[in-house]
Amino acid sequence: MACSPATEALVAEAIAAPPLPMGRFEGREAFRAWVRAALVHAADDGLRELVCSDADFADWPLGERAVVEVLDRWAGAGRRLTLLAGHYDAVVRLHPRFVQWRVRWDHLVTARKARVVNASDLPSVLWSPRWVLQRLDPARCSGVAGSEPDRLVLQREVLSEWLERKSSPGFAASVLGL
Repeated sequence: MACSPATEALVAEAIAAPPLPMGRFEGREAFRAWVRAALVHAADDGLRELVCSDADFADWPLGERAVVEVLDRWAGAGRRLTLLAGHYDAVVRLHPRFVQWRVRWDHLVTARKARVVNASDLPSVLWSPRWVLQRLDPARCSGVAGSEPDRLVLQREVLSEWLERKSSPGFAASVLGL
């Protein structure tokens, strides 16, 4: 039985795309590589929602030219990126390309500032409806990633608690003066 050209194209694309990393990771470079892979998949698969949470995003590759280009490919109608941080000082200092991207795509981005005493209490997570990356030990940059339904639901519930009850708007795209 022959497939339609559209089906053949989808199959070829699925075969060509490397799978998202699963399991445990160790070290900053592995973490950054897995974040990059997740963002590429979000753009390629047209994922509508991403949630990124971290104490300060200092270890994330957000300022890299290639990451911003992937975010440009991902951005579009119906997309939503939610950021949650203890503070955004490191984002402004270390990731200027991302800050400019955030200004350009402000209508897609919700940024929240967590009300925390200890920044290590805040989860370090990249969540999508299909896959989640979680740093269990941000200091050593080690953690786990997977697509198991239980993992996805649990992390979404944890993030929702922080977003709805333990944070307020933060990291404005622009500062309006009078």
